[in-house]
Amino acid sequence: MFLQYIIDELGQQMDYLVHHLLKESEVEKVTEEILKEEQLWDSGKKTAGSHASKVKNNFQLNRECETSLRNSHKIQKIITSDPLIKSYTLPQKIHGVMFTKTRVGQGYGMHIDNAFMSSGRSDLSFTLFLNDPNQYEGGELAIQTIKEVKKHKLNAGQIIIYPNSYLHSVENVTKGERLVCVGWIQSYITSNEDRNILFSLDAGARGLLAKGGRSAELDLIFQSYNNLLRRLGD
Repeated sequence: MFLQYIIDELGQQMDYLVHHLLKESEVEKVTEEILKEEQLWDSGKKTAGSHASKVKNNFQLNRECETSLRNSHKIQKIITSDPLIKSYTLPQKIHGVMFTKTRVGQGYGMHIDNAFMSSGRSDLSFTLFLNDPNQYEGGELAIQTIKEVKKHKLNAGQIIIYPNSYLHSVENVTKGERLVCVGWIQSYITSNEDRNILFSLDAGARGLLAKGGRSAELDLIFQSYNNLLRRLGD
């Protein structure tokens, strides 16, 4: 999986990672539980920064309620145990996890998330989609990179992880309701470029290990990877 992801991205900047995270049964259980809490959905402006609050228009499940805490912890555990995500993000902390829904006429204008939050530093952002794209219209996550503005509307259970340094938005929903889980990752490596280098090294080394097994040359690559991680890490 590691090597195939690198092959698929050859010739392109690895601006983000798209990955299938939750099984269908897991998605169904999470959505069933959070949607039952009809009285605990608040305005999304409550957790937005001073700039973002001017363009944010959605609802979020109270983060302190038992249903939110239980399911956010479950998702955090799945994220941190996923080998591909661990290699790509080098996570030190996952924080600020919340469930949001966006109804007809709502969206989230172009903005950038705060670098430092009360819960931690935000090196990477993630959006985990909880309902299928055919259940609503609009609601695409738009990420602005140096090259382009790329819009994403993923299947239920898929997650997208991208650098928090990018401007991004959620297009207005025109039909149905968009349901997602969002949060932030504080990485051991603050630089996007350094993380990409380490990710490529790890993927290449794992690919060689799978093809030919252990070798003295491969030991040197793993040694260099770990020494580079020590030098670049917090």
